[in-house]
Amino acid sequence: MGKGGSFDFKEIEKLQKQIEQMERERNTFCEACAKELAARLLTKVIKRTPVGDHPNPVKFAAHLPPRKVEFNTKDGKHVSFTAKAKVKQVSFRVDKGLNGGTLRRGWTAQAKGSGAEGLKSRGISDYVNTLKVHHFGDTYVVEIANPVDYASYVEYGHRTANHKGWVKGHFMLTISEQQLQSQAPSILEKKLAKYLKGTFNV
Repeated sequence: MGKGGSFDFKEIEKLQKQIEQMERERNTFCEACAKELAARLLTKVIKRTPVGDHPNPVKFAAHLPPRKVEFNTKDGKHVSFTAKAKVKQVSFRVDKGLNGGTLRRGWTAQAKGSGAEGLKSRGISDYVNTLKVHHFGDTYVVEIANPVDYASYVEYGHRTANHKGWVKGHFMLTISEQQLQSQAPSILEKKLAKYLKGTFNV
């Protein structure tokens, strides 16, 4: 008869515990992946977001339409005449409120209803940590939005004020999303390898 061998079941038990730990930490790991991708997306989109250049002093042409002027003189005489239309050049200085970058700052603004109103984040990582990760089955979703009211016009373009021309969009979010989609598999693969190495000590 052949001689019976021995088997150490402690390694099997250890492996089972490690697998159980992975299952318990599955949601945490997936949420961390979603937030890392969100942070990378924000880094890209903020760099692509244009900053407005506001001149100071502010200068513009005021178009004054024809208007009727009426008044009484000191001696009670009533005067009435029609002023002709004219263009007047206006210039004035503003000490505050002309700093560009509102649209860029909007990407990390704490929007109303986010659950983090009033939080002053120190950067992208701080901001991303406040975001909610939504679960839809096996899909994890982090919403990235810019609450600045003209953000969509800068993204996709818009008509000129006279409706005769078109200002091209910058597509800062669209291009950033496309880039991240091609990079995401490699990013997640490295993150998973690091996680498995820490879990199984390999």
